Amino acid sequence: MERDIHTDFKEAMTYGDYLQLDKILNSQRRLSEHHDEMLFIIIHQASELWMKLVLHELNAATRCIRDDDLEPAFKMLSRVARIQQQLIQSWDVLSTLTPAEYMEFRDKLGYASGFQSYQNRLIEFALGHKTPQILSVYKHQSQVHAQLQQAIHEPSIYDVAIHVLAARGLPIDEVCLNRDWTQDYEPNESVEAAWLTVYNDVSKYWDLYELAEKLVDIEGKQQQWRYHHVMTVERIIGHKHGTGGSSGVTYLKRVLEHRFFPELWSLRTQL
Repeated sequence: MERDIHTDFKEAMTYGDYLQLDKILNSQRRLSEHHDEMLFIIIHQASELWMKLVLHELNAATRCIRDDDLEPAFKMLSRVARIQQQLIQSWDVLSTLTPAEYMEFRDKLGYASGFQSYQNRLIEFALGHKTPQILSVYKHQSQVHAQLQQAIHEPSIYDVAIHVLAARGLPIDEVCLNRDWTQDYEPNESVEAAWLTVYNDVSKYWDLYELAEKLVDIEGKQQQWRYHHVMTVERIIGHKHGTGGSSGVTYLKRVLEHRFFPELWSLRTQL
């Protein structure tokens, strides 16, 4: 006999309670009467939730790599790449918003802009793209500013990976091991040589090779996300300035030229 479905929730935690659905589903507050503002809000809220999970996984993976405990990091980094795919696909949904539809409620956004997403900044910091000047955007939010200030002073996932290369006996320039973590990473010949050693003897350095390929996966997905971001913004607002005052598409296209893990790409020419 099948067990009856439980229907008395008076003293029990329900699905909605556990997920706090009342808070989540009542957070889509349109500032206009336009139908498509709901799409705009939900896409960005959902993206921020996915970014929260990216940071959760990236930070844990960084700690594992720092401790030279690479195996658990591989699962975390694979998960990050899957989450990034969800973020990439979200642009396809947002691109159904036409320029005329967006103009119906764009003025309601005021100075609010995706450029201000502090979680996106934290992800870039975690991957090694450090931009100290960007902190001024968040100076009016003391807690967020403090969080970003702390994150920018910490080594990135690539910095700790380079430390593991050195710990395994591969020669790395001292300038890479004891540098100012607040500054953007600059390519270094010793790091490329070390990764080349790994790629030329995969059987000896299998876990380092696996780590390198996981990082390449993440950078590839991050660049895809950036590209789809550019294309969606250009499709909807062309080359207008962003609502937060950024240069919009011009800025986004410039960011596409940046590499998080430059030697993992340049070494491929040397193989």
